[in-house]
Amino acid sequence: MSIDKPLAFRMRPEDLKDVIGQEKVKSFLEKLLESNSLLSMVFYGPPGTGKTTLARAFAHSFNAYSVLLNAVIDNKAKMEASFEEAIRFSPSIVIIDEIHRLDKGKQDLLLPHLENGDFYLIGCTTANPLISLNPAIRSRCRLLETRRLTPSEIRVGLERALTSPQGLAGKKKIAPEAIDYLSKISGGDLRFAYNQLEAIALSFSSSHLITLEEAKEIASAPNYLSDKDENEHYNTVSAFQKSIRGSEVDAALYYLAKLLKGGDLEGLIRRLMVIAYEDIGLANPAAADRCYHACQVAREVGLPEAAIPLSFTVCELALSPKSRGAANAIEEAMAEIDSKPSEVREYLKLTRPNVSEEDSYDYGDPLFWDYLEYLPEGEENTKFYHYDPNRTGKYEKNLADYWESHQKRRTSDIRKAKALAKAEREKKK
Repeated sequence: MSIDKPLAFRMRPEDLKDVIGQEKVKSFLEKLLESNSLLSMVFYGPPGTGKTTLARAFAHSFNAYSVLLNAVIDNKAKMEASFEEAIRFSPSIVIIDEIHRLDKGKQDLLLPHLENGDFYLIGCTTANPLISLNPAIRSRCRLLETRRLTPSEIRVGLERALTSPQGLAGKKKIAPEAIDYLSKISGGDLRFAYNQLEAIALSFSSSHLITLEEAKEIASAPNYLSDKDENEHYNTVSAFQKSIRGSEVDAALYYLAKLLKGGDLEGLIRRLMVIAYEDIGLANPAAADRCYHACQVAREVGLPEAAIPLSFTVCELALSPKSRGAANAIEEAMAEIDSKPSEVREYLKLTRPNVSEEDSYDYGDPLFWDYLEYLPEGEENTKFYHYDPNRTGKYEKNLADYWESHQKRRTSDIRKAKALAKAEREKKK
């Protein structure tokens, strides 16, 4: 008994003109076809947006010999044999799925062929190539981004699948509102939409009109676009933090819900605790403490109830005054350390043998402490912490007022610092 290939596989177009969506990428590829030109490329974008389909359709439309490899499952021996096979044909294109997963050994096989122009490469990846792709490969390729398909584009694909001889060949009847539903829950992933359509079609007889309610019963959960192994998860985390930073509580709750649906509770908790100290910080330290306790409760109760304490702390963080003063200060300090090595001043070192009492650090005089210079030589006027009165709360304002009141004419001369402290003490009598 033969079993049909999956619907998504059967509906993969062979010609570039039949690929749904991705007009910007297709326009570039069509210009290559018109000019009879080839170059190595990397298609990057979310799952189900047609990266491999574009690569195969372009190779077919160009009438170029092509081989398809997967960086995860194909070993070095298969890759080496495929490269040698591609060299025997001209022009030839090697298509590598999951190209960001190439290990060093496979890269070592590929790079000489790219340098020599033995064949053209089309890599396909869901990862950001600027971060995940080997620079030596990236520099030899044109980067082309595929976007999530719109619901209307997904609908075109589903309607095509219903009637196409390669698809359901008109043998199944599905209500238009059910097709609309599948288009909307697919999250721009046409492969996901095809899989849902196929599951629904296999559940009913040919004569049955499948309703929206029946489709909802069969279709799996919506594609939430937040797979923790893909870029969309990190994009969602970025939007989540920026929404809290911008005090947009509704947007923060929206992205919280999206991340919770993705199920990565530990990753979400780590990000929340960082946000509490990075973006709220000294403006409302109590909120950071409450965030920690809310995250601990979320861990203890687990999902789905973890959403309640996390919603509590997200609302508070978003609605709280903000201060990046502490986070910015340590970033600037670490950058300064990287750019300019320096040594601790002698009088600040832990032990200093053979030092007279006059030249030694006075542990018992708080006034003296305020006059002494603590930064290394050459760093005396460096400022890392900056107080923004327009963005912070009362707590940090009190800290800043205290800080201002203790700003003295600092010196690295211990005897002078002691004299200044003595003069101030006498003045107060």
